[in-house]
Amino acid sequence: MPHEPQPQPADELDAEAVRTWSSLALAALGRAREDIDAINVYPVADADTGTNLYLTAESADRALTDALTDTAPASLSRAVRAWAHGALVGARGNSGTILAQLLRGVADVLGTDPGEPAGAPAPGPGGLLARALTRAAEEAYAAVAHPVEGTMLTVAGAAARAAETASAAAGTAVDVARAAYDAARAALAETPGQLAALDRAGVVDAGGCGLVAVLGALWQALSGQEPAAEPVAGPAAGAAAEPGDPCAREEEGPAYEVIYLLEASAEAVAVLRERLDALGDSLVVVGGDGLWNVHVHVDDPGAAVEAGVEAGRPYRIRITHFGDARRHGRGERAQRAVVAVVPGEGLAVLCGEAGATTVLVRPGEAPAAAELLDAVRRAHAREVVLLAGGAELRAAAAAAAEQARADGVRVAVIPTRSAVQGLAALAVHDPDGSFDEDVVAMTAAAGATRYGELAVAESRSFTSAGICQAGDVLGLIDGDVAVIGAALAETAEAVLDRMLGSGGELVTLVLGPEVPDGVAERLEAYVQHGHLAVDTVTYRGGRYSAPLLIGVE
Repeated sequence: MPHEPQPQPADELDAEAVRTWSSLALAALGRAREDIDAINVYPVADADTGTNLYLTAESADRALTDALTDTAPASLSRAVRAWAHGALVGARGNSGTILAQLLRGVADVLGTDPGEPAGAPAPGPGGLLARALTRAAEEAYAAVAHPVEGTMLTVAGAAARAAETASAAAGTAVDVARAAYDAARAALAETPGQLAALDRAGVVDAGGCGLVAVLGALWQALSGQEPAAEPVAGPAAGAAAEPGDPCAREEEGPAYEVIYLLEASAEAVAVLRERLDALGDSLVVVGGDGLWNVHVHVDDPGAAVEAGVEAGRPYRIRITHFGDARRHGRGERAQRAVVAVVPGEGLAVLCGEAGATTVLVRPGEAPAAAELLDAVRRAHAREVVLLAGGAELRAAAAAAAEQARADGVRVAVIPTRSAVQGLAALAVHDPDGSFDEDVVAMTAAAGATRYGELAVAESRSFTSAGICQAGDVLGLIDGDVAVIGAALAETAEAVLDRMLGSGGELVTLVLGPEVPDGVAERLEAYVQHGHLAVDTVTYRGGRYSAPLLIGVE
């Protein structure tokens, strides 16, 4: 059940006020989402800023609701910290990542002791709120590698300065919130004069527009008064970047957006910032206390992920290719995209480099329909082919496809059962052909690919190939145990013999992170020796992938 906002007592900041603020902000972003998407021209005209802000706020609101519905006391500190953490783990895109850091700044003040010098009076709610908005703006600026004025950073800074002025005049929390909101609106109106890309398109900054909605929700939560509706003006007719304009970054910027959560020390993250800054642009790293959300635009997504691996433990890796959106013009949808669910960081990078939007699956953590729907929306296309990745994901994929169709996206789900089938389907993907023909060809390629997998038995059990003991290597073919062996290479050879017994032209090997290169070389030689007309290709599945996946086409 969504939280029903309740009027707050004047000049009071408590957990219920934060909960009301969150609920109202989510509702405001939901109403403005499509309009904000439509004016998104900087730093990349991929028309998803409104959606990214909404999804980030939704994750934050969900975490806040969960924190306030258990048995723990509903304190202000608990509320703001849960809210900020939810935004951090669910941040989407450049704007959502900055919003997450803004909420972290708020939590750093409202969630801790104000720390006044001995004998000094504690600040009232107005002073505390002003400090929180100031800290939020400072931390957001610090999180962005190269801050640019005319963006939501500018709007946040203007709001913070106005809040401090109102607080210095002994303003209440309501006064401070209203001053911040009014200043944000004024700053937003000035953004086209600060950023050439906005001026050419005849729009205000999309991220700043979303932040105004969030600050309007703050004032409403504290005052009980609803801000007047402010329509979002769309792009000026005929506005477009001129050829060769250095600000037209949607035409010349990096091809991929890479986002991941990272468990790492602050020292390792400092080194990571330098590495990623050299790889691309739009770098934003937010978080702290060992958990970070990393966002960057690069041409080499593999290098960006590898940098994260060297810094700590990256997960929830999302790689989005927005070359299609650039080719189809400012803010327009690509005609067709592929969303692939993959079990392994290496496979996610591989599919991302092939142009697919990826969803990484970790063992025991199958993505829900909401995560698949998010990936479909991130693909930003009129038509989407969804490679579901396994039988256990079919229900979630079907639900995501149904919701995407309600949003006006044509979606086809290809029921792959293994990552190697997804690779086969992606290899024949033809974005320039008809949608139906493309889906038929990809489905046929997936269906014609027999799949095998090697796994290690965790306990003694009965299988279709007999009784296995803990530690045995199991060779599965099309989902059933066909071979039980003692060593991975020998078991893989037995599986290959069975799979190639009925013919084949191409063997695909996907090696897990612990499998040495020598195993791949041995299996390639084995196939070449016994099946002269069969080619072999080998990939690294990366962390979270199975020890070995085999595909035979």
